[in-house]
Amino acid sequence: MKVAQEELLACVVARLIGEARHVAVGAASPIPATACALLRAQGIPLRVSLLHRRRGNAFTEGSRELFDLAGQGRIDVFFLGGAQIDGEANINLVQAEGRRFPGSFGSAFMYFAAKRTILFREEHSRRVLVPKVEFVSAPGWSPPNVERRGGPAELLTGKALFSWQKEKRRFRLESVHPGHTADEVREHTGFDFDAEGVGVTPDPTAAELASLRGAAMKEVAADYPDFARRVWGFTPT
Repeated sequence: MKVAQEELLACVVARLIGEARHVAVGAASPIPATACALLRAQGIPLRVSLLHRRRGNAFTEGSRELFDLAGQGRIDVFFLGGAQIDGEANINLVQAEGRRFPGSFGSAFMYFAAKRTILFREEHSRRVLVPKVEFVSAPGWSPPNVERRGGPAELLTGKALFSWQKEKRRFRLESVHPGHTADEVREHTGFDFDAEGVGVTPDPTAAELASLRGAAMKEVAADYPDFARRVWGFTPT
């Protein structure tokens, strides 16, 4: 079975999560959720909270208690995307190119309160990765006098992985995924970034694929059945 892009991205996310203890994942984030399931299938005692999913959240009031935990510094990793992401790691979840979107919800708070935020958007185009967002739903950086526990750590797309350079307020291209090139990434990115010694994103290992297509797949299918059906052809019974 050929390695699907979703499997590659899930493995990259799992490596980025590293030794985190508590990860929060949005309801529309099946790839980050798959990464968490992969780590748990590998025996890592990761606590995962799924926003808007009652069965995936141990709290009686769902997201409200999750925001409380983030405010207490007890969420290690969170994921954010957006209709637009710019070179200063600002995200736009409100309006772009004349289209309205559901809104920011708690993105600005979580961007400040979670210890690390991984920006994730599978589409890699100048439509998404823009020079400047039309509306700042959540800022990528703050002045020194603003209290902020967390912020961006990486930006992962369907073509590449970037790291965030806090002092420079600028992204650095770390690796391009198999089948893509650094020149292609620059051509399809609307903002400038640093790029020196760019590597190739490692493929999933045989062990990672076995876990993904076994226990992780079954865990993910319970909350994201359409995703599991599309990627693996698996339907939970």
